[in-house]
Amino acid sequence: MSQVRILSPRPTDLGGSIGHVITPSRQPRPLGKSGILVSPIAWGTWRLAGDDVAGVRAMIDAALGAGITLFDTADIYGIGTPGGFGSAEALFGRALAEEPALRGRMVIATKGGITPPVPYDSSAEHLAHAVDASLARMGIDVIDLYQIHRRDLLTHPEEVAGALTRMAEAGKVRAIGVSNYSPAERDALQAFLDLPIVSTQPEFSALHTAPLWDGTLDQAMAADMAVLAWSPLAGGRLAAGDHPARLLLAEHGARFDADASAAALSWIMAHPARIIPIVGSQNPARIAAAADAWRVGWTRAEWYAVLQAGMGERLP
Repeated sequence: MSQVRILSPRPTDLGGSIGHVITPSRQPRPLGKSGILVSPIAWGTWRLAGDDVAGVRAMIDAALGAGITLFDTADIYGIGTPGGFGSAEALFGRALAEEPALRGRMVIATKGGITPPVPYDSSAEHLAHAVDASLARMGIDVIDLYQIHRRDLLTHPEEVAGALTRMAEAGKVRAIGVSNYSPAERDALQAFLDLPIVSTQPEFSALHTAPLWDGTLDQAMAADMAVLAWSPLAGGRLAAGDHPARLLLAEHGARFDADASAAALSWIMAHPARIIPIVGSQNPARIAAAADAWRVGWTRAEWYAVLQAGMGERLP
């Protein structure tokens, strides 16, 4: 399923050339080779904290209303808040419990393997406990996408593969993925798996472009993996402030009646790897505004101008 559609040519403001306009598609797309369909934008819960279940429900409703069906969390989310480790999953689960029918409208992704202050543990024993704990906290029967959050250097990938395989065979997870893995680390894990690794989750934005150059996006396209991009607004620097890339995004988005944040999301989704940005806002109005990203189109000249502004240098 194609992520982009090509519209009629229009002039760019960058050199006066004519170019095709690439705009993201709002149509659901496969989550890699999982057979699961997901929205082109996800909502993430890494900032979820507190005890306001009604507030969480408002955020969920805003996401669903914007066409977002992929909800991303992790067992570590909530660390550093009064609720502590696991509290974001638990709060999300409480919101689901108030209306169980919501579960059928969602694809739920979570992650395990970060264990402060250790800091990482992907041993078979830990992952077996972690997946059960995540299921219990969210009050769900199956996790749609379970991801290893970061590579544990002291666990052989064969052991990790065995743990993930047993989760899937037990019906606890529908698909598996990795987060913050290098292409070589992903390959090492996949070598011991009969199941496909269906997704990878790197940090990616106009201010953090490493996946363009380190093979992450190339591997995802070659292996038909979904790419879930965390921190697509560069920790808020692309939503506010005077960074040249943000100013360029704001100017570009205004042409489509969208703000810099929506333009930043659209810029990510224009890449042929069909990248799914994970929106982390805790404001229902801002979550709903993510849908503006589908209005923003890009010529090659415009897209590369943002890339170069984010890098702070011209491409050769």
